[in-house]
Amino acid sequence: MVQDSDISNETRMRILDVTTQLLAASTTGEISNRAICEAAGVKPPTLYHYFGDKDGLVQTVVNEAFERYLESKRKVGRTGDLITDFRRGWDMHVEFGVGNPALYDLMYGRPLIRNMSPAVSTARSELLKFMSEFEAAGRLRLPIQLATDVVESAAIGVTLQLIRTNSADSDPLVFITREAVMAAVIGPDSPYGSHPASPEIAAAAARLRDELPRGQVSTLRASETSLLHDWLDILAGGTNTIR
Repeated sequence: MVQDSDISNETRMRILDVTTQLLAASTTGEISNRAICEAAGVKPPTLYHYFGDKDGLVQTVVNEAFERYLESKRKVGRTGDLITDFRRGWDMHVEFGVGNPALYDLMYGRPLIRNMSPAVSTARSELLKFMSEFEAAGRLRLPIQLATDVVESAAIGVTLQLIRTNSADSDPLVFITREAVMAAVIGPDSPYGSHPASPEIAAAAARLRDELPRGQVSTLRASETSLLHDWLDILAGGTNTIR
């Protein structure tokens, strides 16, 4: 005997499936409630019952599709080499976007509503966690939040460009941008602090670091001043100036 819960779940999944198919076939990422209901064989109240409204339905489709992508990515596993894993992660991100242009546009192509998607937050958290491994290895050239921003914005920009131009994920743009970002963000594989600054440089860095709060550096932006603080901390190491 078929249970009501089975019928309910089947109806929900059918609505999700047809919505995914309609989004994949759409060149704009826009689909109507009527088209969804007709394809799923349900009436509008059924759609509202399960998802609240069309926006709720579309967000569910995006989130579930991205969760499937993340699950497939995790199954690939890690190689143990951070650089290789970075390249693979970047390429998989681009491949997902090019292969699912309507879904990707809903996630990243609409900045005014971007923060509404839990999928975006999940992707950001995954990337930040991965970048923290480079930080732990002493290989980040930038503070971790900024490094993550650079990687994320570049990967999104490349993917949207490929979608806009109807290009393949094997386009040279993918390789060129990926390698340029790596060079800007990731340093060589050497133990952090294995080549410390000379005592004179460390002391000078510590003095400048301690003096910065006392005055303004009007020629630098706030973000640049923050970077300067980070770099001076690294150069100064444990050095303290004598007052």
